[in-house]
Amino acid sequence: MSKKTPLYDKHVEAGARIVDFGGWDMPLHYGSQKDEHRSVRQRAGVFDVSHMTIVDLGGERTREFLRHLLANDVAKLAIRGKALYSCMLNADGGVIDDLIVYYLDDARYRLIVNAATREKDLAWIREQGGDYDIVVTERGELAMLAIQGPKARELAAPCIDAEWRQQALELKPFNGMDAGDLFIARTGYTGEDGWEIVMPASRATVAWDRLLAAGVAPCGLGARDTLRLEAAMNLYGNDMDESVSPLEAGLGWTVAWKPADRAFIGREPLEKLRGDGGLRRFVGLLLEDRGVLRDHQHIVVDNIGDGQITSGGFSPTIGRSIALARVPAGDYDRARVDIRGKLLNVRIVETPFVRNGKIRVDL
Repeated sequence: MSKKTPLYDKHVEAGARIVDFGGWDMPLHYGSQKDEHRSVRQRAGVFDVSHMTIVDLGGERTREFLRHLLANDVAKLAIRGKALYSCMLNADGGVIDDLIVYYLDDARYRLIVNAATREKDLAWIREQGGDYDIVVTERGELAMLAIQGPKARELAAPCIDAEWRQQALELKPFNGMDAGDLFIARTGYTGEDGWEIVMPASRATVAWDRLLAAGVAPCGLGARDTLRLEAAMNLYGNDMDESVSPLEAGLGWTVAWKPADRAFIGREPLEKLRGDGGLRRFVGLLLEDRGVLRDHQHIVVDNIGDGQITSGGFSPTIGRSIALARVPAGDYDRARVDIRGKLLNVRIVETPFVRNGKIRVDL
């Protein structure tokens, strides 16, 4: 039986199309996925992300443990609420999951991990943390809303108690704060400004109603996917998994190589790959012919080799089909994609495609 978030009845009430996502009944859209996408790019939308797994870690050696567990280095975090994006790797350097970790204090950190990888993530964290006396607490009693868009913080501010409101509005990107029983972070998965707000499940429906009354559009998984694709943000299971290293998933920037003696899990195989000139490229594609780029389509790079689209679709903002793809090493900017037996032309472009409402690629 699928799980339901505290807002499930609100989604049904709003006419959402409900689908299974990682074992959860979640809204795909509320009528028009494109309208929801445009609401986030132009004004503000709210996503129920309560299916995400919130994990609090505690203990005197938590910082030491996370420096071993994660490819990025939590030693960078010194300000309460500061966030860090990282991959959690297996012993071969493959990606178990990507996550955000928040620094609460030297003995307490909060992780937000993916819903579909919940069980294996928790098992891995507990297994690796056995020698560190870490207390792992899954916070299933909490809900989370993501309010995203150029007007998101302005429209969502009334949901925050007056004594915390100004401080929340002044948060810098990738920082969080406690606001009574809320935890507010200026983070997101859309390429737009906004907040992700963690709250007791009992407060979720009131917050949802207030946001919709303020003119924030309810948005589902469909718009979340097209927005993150335009922003060139990786999706676990598509763009990377346990068979792929962050170096071939466009996530090399998340690996903290210094200090050289930090023995994070997966470091040794990554070091070997790092010196390999044959590493596959992780690139953005823009379709130049008529058609739609889709996940798993085959890519042909003439006289070099083959690749594959990892995430693809139609971009409502650009009005063209775009994709993220893994392609052979080499210096080239053109390729072809097999779409229903026809090889169609694509151009390799810099990503993100769209950020803060602006198209970033040359059309």
